[in-house]
Amino acid sequence: MTRTTYHIAHMDCAAEEQLVRMGLADVPGIERLEFDLGARELHVLHSGDTATISSVLDGLGLRSRMEEEVASADSAERHAVGEEFDEKGPLAWALAINATLFVAELIAGLIAGSMGLLADGLDMLADAFVYALSLAAVGGTMIRKKQLARWSGYLQLGLAVLGLIEVTRRFVSGEGLPDVPTMIIVAAIALIGNAATLAILSKAKRGEAHVEASWIFTSNDIKVNILVIASAVLVTLLGTNIPDLLAGALIFVIVANGARRILALAR
Repeated sequence: MTRTTYHIAHMDCAAEEQLVRMGLADVPGIERLEFDLGARELHVLHSGDTATISSVLDGLGLRSRMEEEVASADSAERHAVGEEFDEKGPLAWALAINATLFVAELIAGLIAGSMGLLADGLDMLADAFVYALSLAAVGGTMIRKKQLARWSGYLQLGLAVLGLIEVTRRFVSGEGLPDVPTMIIVAAIALIGNAATLAILSKAKRGEAHVEASWIFTSNDIKVNILVIASAVLVTLLGTNIPDLLAGALIFVIVANGARRILALAR
């Protein structure tokens, strides 16, 4: 067995991690992939040709560079059934929380007339897809993961485009102010839900790309919740719906960019 370490300069988010996983999935001889997100490093435990792995990584366009290659005695056994269950349990709970928050924020956003809440709800839906992908990655086949990635990517992109169109329409038509108390209360509930999701994910095995991806997306969600609350405060102080529209537009752009990356994985 050989342990080869790569530095991947553009592996800066969960989508790139999944791209690397899926790119190397069909390379023979690979036993395990270990990701160090902070250092942007990938450790590959394999018995095959290093040149093949390097070629695949170069083709992903993420600026990869081989740093070290050493012999390893690690047999890299697959997870036992019980360990797989330990991963699936927290991810399933995270999926359920995000799906519930999506429905709640969608309804509240429509009632309150807030694009920030609607966009935050869509962001929750996007995260639900990420958790579904993560669940598929636990013992799942590559075909199933790519199909799920493609479906979720197209749906997210379509919803994001519709959301941006609606933001533009409301900006041009000059609609009234959103219901600020509803915005703050619902965004605060979503914030608590995301904090609970992080607590649940802490029980999953860290270090696996799909678990780390879920962790990063949920951490970013907390920032989005705070953005919605801040926009609600600005709506009150300034007496205009522009802060809410800007928050919604920004979140829709973030979701659209995430959809683009997911579609790259499916290809």
